[in-house]
Amino acid sequence: MTQPAQTSGLHTAPRLEKTHLRLGYVALSDAAPLVAAKLYEFGHAHGLTLELVRQPSWAALRDKLLAGDLDAAHALYGLVYGVQLGLGGPQTEMAVLMVLNRNGQAITLSRRLADALAVHGTLPAALATLERKPVFAHTFPTGTHAMWLYYWLAAQRVHPLRDIDSVAIPPPQMADALAQGKLDGLCVGEPWNAVAQARGVGTTVAYTSEIWPDHPEKVLASRRDFVSRFPHTAQALVQTMLEACRWLDDDTHRAELARRLAQPEFLGAPAELIAPRLAREPAEAPRLPVRFFEGGSVNYPRPADGVWFFTQYRRWRMIDSRDDYAQLAAQINQTALYRRAATAMGIAVPGDAASQTLIDGKVWDGSDPAAYAESFDIGG
Repeated sequence: MTQPAQTSGLHTAPRLEKTHLRLGYVALSDAAPLVAAKLYEFGHAHGLTLELVRQPSWAALRDKLLAGDLDAAHALYGLVYGVQLGLGGPQTEMAVLMVLNRNGQAITLSRRLADALAVHGTLPAALATLERKPVFAHTFPTGTHAMWLYYWLAAQRVHPLRDIDSVAIPPPQMADALAQGKLDGLCVGEPWNAVAQARGVGTTVAYTSEIWPDHPEKVLASRRDFVSRFPHTAQALVQTMLEACRWLDDDTHRAELARRLAQPEFLGAPAELIAPRLAREPAEAPRLPVRFFEGGSVNYPRPADGVWFFTQYRRWRMIDSRDDYAQLAAQINQTALYRRAATAMGIAVPGDAASQTLIDGKVWDGSDPAAYAESFDIGG
């Protein structure tokens, strides 16, 4: 077993308000930082003992987080933002402590639909061959998978609110739903796309890094009062997760962790399906790989990344137009906390991201979110 490096500053950390933390996660490959942090006890160097609590669905994780049964969690970026607005549960003041990973999700179609797409060339034409209204799955109504799926469908000239039915399904149930003929497509994190393809019930046709290159994905989330009540503990937790993310910037470590993730208590999926799409240099190049650290460039909770989700909620008429997107994101994303944690570890804090061109050719730079939200012609 590869052991983590010792952390500097072990004896200079402030006294923690809380030392035992319960962390929630859903069975996905990108829960790797939490699993690594627990298996190799990265928290001990920062005064923390971690307890991992697997959740059966994102809705269950949300409920446990809001009820206080979990201190923090591996969470969909969009789940946090939806709860902040009262869209994904009772309205609650939420916090994004850091980004855990970028990329690493995919869209998989049923074999029948994938074959029709290969024959007919466009998704609308392929969907027209089905005998019923198409059904696509994501994992949570305001979550990242829903937003990637909607964005991808719209880029193919398929309206996700009119032309298909969408359903929320827990990630581990996706492949079975495809096998049973209940779904025509899905968007989910790995390894469940790989599992569906290996079972012969689906074909991966797009990676979310093709929708938005290096998009933010899972975050370390908590209620905001966790940060205010336990500021030193919150910083120690961010430092612990940064250690874990840095450890994952090694393909040997990722392969090692893939074998551990395969165990029933974590993912319960074959290691040979987890490892290839978890690798830093995936065989399916030129797909952008899942990224966990990259010198810290992955992890800064940049508010502009979060604002993008607000623009999509507006696009799909989940919220009314408003002019405080940036202010809300600045309250949710704990940039000051992150800076303290990163500085204590000697990790550089990146600046504002450059503009990104998404799959439909639209450019997102965060400069005018209201105009961006209103610029789409397929909403409603």
